[in-house]
Amino acid sequence: MTEISVLFVCLGNICRSPTAEGVFRSKVARAGLQDQLKIDSAGTGDWHIGRAPDSRAQEYAAQAGYDLSNLRARLVSADDFDQFDYILAMDEQNLRDLQSMQPPDFNGYLGLFLEFDSGLPMQEVPDPYSMGAPAFRNAIQLIECGCDALIEEIQARLQQAS
Repeated sequence: MTEISVLFVCLGNICRSPTAEGVFRSKVARAGLQDQLKIDSAGTGDWHIGRAPDSRAQEYAAQAGYDLSNLRARLVSADDFDQFDYILAMDEQNLRDLQSMQPPDFNGYLGLFLEFDSGLPMQEVPDPYSMGAPAFRNAIQLIECGCDALIEEIQARLQQAS
């Protein structure tokens, strides 16, 4: 059975990327693909290592039906390029930071998370950290759309492999 690995990356790994990890895990389970996917999240900054997701991210994720409580922030590492097929940045700055770390022999996909959903008017998930409730709700909505599109991409890849 083919296993595909996905890493979501934002700045501190306490808002957007753990939300994406939690939403994606839930949607993957509903699609019956949990045994075929490895899912994680990380940050490009080291301020929050070991901390749970931001309480606001947890609150609004819970309102939308997602549990982030067991996730903990970690720093993205060079080893992640050996471990993951998809490394997905939440915004252009984090993508640039990841590109600067990317080893020449990386043969996975490194890009913006929202690139998979061509119906969205934007390709970045705005950082809600310094904003209020509407920004967290908006982030979850964008992440849900991105996760749905990513699942379609992965399902097509799994069908090709079988």
